[in-house]
Amino acid sequence: MKMFLFLSPPILIIILLVIVLLFGGKKIPELFKGIGQGIKAFKDETKEDKKIDKK
Repeated sequence: MKMFLFLSPPILIIILLVIVLLFGGKKIPELFKGIGQGIKAFKDETKEDKKIDKK
């Protein structure tokens, strides 16, 4: 099995369990939604920068 980011599967499971305990099951989708929106905004801004550079 390949290691993701140099972390073994048991370590990843422990990290996921800690996240669930800290944020609770209901908050996790909201957390990932916010992260996704941030990534989308970052990509949009970098696309705009590329358009400005070409002018």
